[in-house]
Amino acid sequence: MSETIDYQKSGVDIQKADAFIEKIKSLVPSTHNENVIQGIGGFAALYKLSEDKMLASCTDGVGTKLKLAQQMNKHHGVGIDLVAMCVNDLLCVGARPLFFLDYMAFGKLNLEVSEELIAGMVDGCKQSKMALIGGETAEMPGFYQKDEYDLAGFSVGELAPSEMFKEENIEADDVLIGIASSGFHSNGYSLLRQLVKETETSLILELLKPTKIYVDLVTKLRKQIPSAVLAMSHITGGGIHNIPRMSEKFDYIVDQWPSLDEVAPVIKTIAGRTTLSKEELYRTFNMGIGLVILVKKSQAESVMNHLKEQNELAWQIGKVKKGTGAIQLS
Repeated sequence: MSETIDYQKSGVDIQKADAFIEKIKSLVPSTHNENVIQGIGGFAALYKLSEDKMLASCTDGVGTKLKLAQQMNKHHGVGIDLVAMCVNDLLCVGARPLFFLDYMAFGKLNLEVSEELIAGMVDGCKQSKMALIGGETAEMPGFYQKDEYDLAGFSVGELAPSEMFKEENIEADDVLIGIASSGFHSNGYSLLRQLVKETETSLILELLKPTKIYVDLVTKLRKQIPSAVLAMSHITGGGIHNIPRMSEKFDYIVDQWPSLDEVAPVIKTIAGRTTLSKEELYRTFNMGIGLVILVKKSQAESVMNHLKEQNELAWQIGKVKKGTGAIQLS
């Protein structure tokens, strides 16, 4: 089966989304005060509470993966996804998760479905060692169909200024390490849904595997080797192009991405159904890596050994050099 459709033809325009972010960057700062340390453009916003404490906050959704969950009547996993898409972003600014809130909108409230969704969020919060402290549920008949719903999540974390990743600590030849994803996570599903038949139940269930939560992994790593991690990137919408969000003062040479035989099998299956270029594949999907960490060259081997001891699948995928935020995939 061969498909020529790409992400934009499936209805998602990444370039337009990037242009929107650039436009609102000129509006949003008018609301900021001196306590806003980092706003739009990062994985999470940072707000200074005191000289020794900052709050990190972010929000996200699950996207059109929800369509597959509704089709299969499987909702627990997308509850986990909702938490994962937020909490993994918190990690990328060095924060420890504190609490989570959700928003659920239904065409018609279904108690069984909503309970399953909340159970998934509870599971995700427990994995993240984070409290689910509130939320909002809305019925919107006429806006959503009877069996449709949408989700949004909001998470807050904390960190000391000394725990914040600082680009001045990055040097040329520091090493990029990619940590395995559990599958496609929660991005690219507008295209994925067009590459899968409704009758392919087992494949759809693979696509519904929840986004991996990296909190425990990152917490243990930073505790075991405190100075090794210099930056992180959650590989979400935009795929490999999330990596330069670590710093615009470096270029990213990615030359050892794992092969399709090394990553979750569902990724190879789907990649074989499309004629997308390599660049487009890696811009649309995570291609087997859900989190990229930048570590000191001198400690890369120690980090890899630690990850192996924790039974985490990871690869050294490249390095950085002085530059302007470009990425080179070979």
